[in-house]
Amino acid sequence: MKLREGVEWAVHCCIDLSWVSPDRPVPAARLAAFHDLPTAYLNKQLNALGRAGIVSSRSGPRGGFRLGRKPQEISLMDVVTAIDGAAQGFRCTGIRLDGPAGAVAGRAGRRTGCAVERSFREAELDWRRRLAARSVADLAEAVRRADPAAPGRVRRWFDQHGPA
Repeated sequence: MKLREGVEWAVHCCIDLSWVSPDRPVPAARLAAFHDLPTAYLNKQLNALGRAGIVSSRSGPRGGFRLGRKPQEISLMDVVTAIDGAAQGFRCTGIRLDGPAGAVAGRAGRRTGCAVERSFREAELDWRRRLAARSVADLAEAVRRADPAAPGRVRRWFDQHGPA
């Protein structure tokens, strides 16, 4: 499954926001600066997260983004869907029924489902279920376990660099 880089950016921003005080909105420019990303493009990802209710935003000089729900209530699949959409990754075009392959498959081939399509759909369903079972909080905890000082360093960076 190939995901756009915006999914990665969005997940990292959700983890960052989970470590920053929930009463402190973080401007898109600050999140972009923290990850050395283009602000305009990251803002599109944050707005997509906002439309999905994953983040909320406040405008104005003290505005920015914060998580719209508790981190344990935001699944990785929620983020993927917000950024990349809900469309299935595999699209069967039915080539097994085209050309000489169709003649070989015959009428029986037209009545039975495609094993290739079934296999890819099952794999994608497993993938989606696994992402749905992992939350932003789970991922933030995994990062914290690998680097216990990470949440504090993130909070300090945003405290020191204030609004954009």
